[in-house]
Amino acid sequence: MRLTKGTDLALRIAMRLAVLGEDSAPTTREVADAIAVPYSHAAKIVTRLQHLGVIEARRGRGGGLVLTPAGRTSSLGWLVRELEGVGDVVGCEDDPPCPLRGACRLRSALRTAQAAFYSALDPITVEDLVGSPTGPVLLGLPPLPRQPR
Repeated sequence: MRLTKGTDLALRIAMRLAVLGEDSAPTTREVADAIAVPYSHAAKIVTRLQHLGVIEARRGRGGGLVLTPAGRTSSLGWLVRELEGVGDVVGCEDDPPCPLRGACRLRSALRTAQAAFYSALDPITVEDLVGSPTGPVLLGLPPLPRQPR
């Protein structure tokens, strides 16, 4: 199974915020620069994570992004399910529909594999992901120089 770029980006943003801790509240632009992604993509994902209750975005002076307690301890399986959606791995009902859909065993096998994938992520939290050796690498990410507009 392959995750969408949006889910990958969301997990990297959550990991960056988890390793920075509650004392640091970087802006969306600072997080985007540190993980080397376009600001517009990061802003879209930050909004999604905020709606899920994973991060808090504070406005104004002294504002920034903070991973919520729920964001630290939520199941990675839950987070990936929310970000990816729980649709089928293959498009059996696409237009045109697959001619095998009435007698195919592949769809069932792929659903079982998808369930196993999410089940493997269920016991893991974002906090678990930032332990050594990942945490020190995340802390050492330098912000990229800003590109002139």
